[in-house]
Amino acid sequence: QVQLVESGGGSALSGGSLILSCEISKYTGKSHRNACFAWYRQVPGGDREGVATFHTRSGIKTYSDSVKGRFTIDYDKAISTVYLYMLSLRPEDSAMYYCAAKMAATWDPCELTANFPTWGQGTQVTVSS
Repeated sequence: QVQLVESGGGSALSGGSLILSCEISKYTGKSHRNACFAWYRQVPGGDREGVATFHTRSGIKTYSDSVKGRFTIDYDKAISTVYLYMLSLRPEDSAMYYCAAKMAATWDPCELTANFPTWGQGTQVTVSS
C-alpha cells in the first residue's frame, strides 16, 4: 500500500547542510493523522539509529541527542513528503539515511526505538572535514 522513496543525499563539508526528502506514495488522507514518520541512519555493519520522528496527529517531534539542535524533521501533507533538514553537519553524521513509516497507536510522541514496518531504499550522506 505504501512506498517510501528517499532523495537528497550527497556530500557535504563539516559545518555544511543537506536536505533529505522522503516521498510517500499511496498514503494520503486521514491516515496521515494517525502515522509516525521517522528518519533513521546506519553505517555499514552497524545498527539502525533513530534520528528523528514526527507524529502526524499531535505534531510532536523527537530527536536523538546527537542531532538535537542541528536537524529538523518536517512534513508537507499536501505533497506527502517528509523532510530532514540537516545543519551543522559533522563527519560522524555520515551514514545511509532511511525514511520509515508506521501507524500511530496513540497520541504519544513517536519513539525513536519503535519498530517501523515500512522503509525506503536509503540515501547516502557523506560529511568530510
